[in-house]
Amino acid sequence: MSLNLDDAKITAEVLTTALPYIQRYVGKLIVVKYGGNAMTDPELESSFARDIVLLKTVGLHPVVVHGGGPQVDNLLQELGRKSERIDGMRVTDKSTMDIVEMVLGGGVNKSIVSLINKHGGQAIGLTGKDANLIQAKKMLMEKIGEDGVAVPVDLGYVGDVVSVNKDVIELLISSNFIPVIAPLGVDSQGNTYNINADLVAGKVAEFLQAEKLMLLTNIKGVLGRDGEVVTGLTPQTVDMLIEDGTISGGMIPKIQCALDAVRGGVKSAVIVDGRVPHATLLEIFTNEGVGTLISSDLSLALS
Repeated sequence: MSLNLDDAKITAEVLTTALPYIQRYVGKLIVVKYGGNAMTDPELESSFARDIVLLKTVGLHPVVVHGGGPQVDNLLQELGRKSERIDGMRVTDKSTMDIVEMVLGGGVNKSIVSLINKHGGQAIGLTGKDANLIQAKKMLMEKIGEDGVAVPVDLGYVGDVVSVNKDVIELLISSNFIPVIAPLGVDSQGNTYNINADLVAGKVAEFLQAEKLMLLTNIKGVLGRDGEVVTGLTPQTVDMLIEDGTISGGMIPKIQCALDAVRGGVKSAVIVDGRVPHATLLEIFTNEGVGTLISSDLSLALS
């Protein structure tokens, strides 16, 4: 097989371009929330798994937190069950919680673990129930009625994160494993809760004081009024964009998770277009990235 020098030079240039980023992030912890199209497209699934293995191989410490809402919806539909949502949050009664736990903690989690291991990684699957990894409490929610008065809404077994047992994750990382976490939590009475995966990823990053939080999504990132992606934001800028309506709707909870993580000590958070092959590598090892970066110090985050 003859060597194509042009192709070889391009490959060498790509590798040398990545070198300073590898040096910058080696030994650092990166929390990646895995969801959206990246979990349902076979090519994107494979590229994501290879990205995670590569990060670990070159000395970074990736931690994966995954979603799985569409997979839960599919099984509920097969069982003839309707899934009620309020402001995007799934109402989760006891029987629905059992299904959520089976899908997220079983099928989805083990599928991701297997895929990472297939590409040469050493992944271990966990739910928030393992070793009390994620201590949770019932999420309290209010909805404004027609009369303008806030009334409480009972979402059932939908939880909020109280704390994360970082010792478990640090032990796995120090043993060269890649933790893959399903977004389930448990309270002090042993009740299991379904928790938003973005929220879990943000809290895991915060408790571990991660270098970076990455939220993979089905959109390009935060869009400005001109329709273009806003590449760099500070917490103060985010507050302004929410106030003037530039950031609205379903983007608010996602960006709020990123914002809370940064305010909690995470160096930077980025909302990444997970529909782009190898989005994880592009975000970490190139200047351009493929999403919206949020950091309290953009000069350091972008350097």
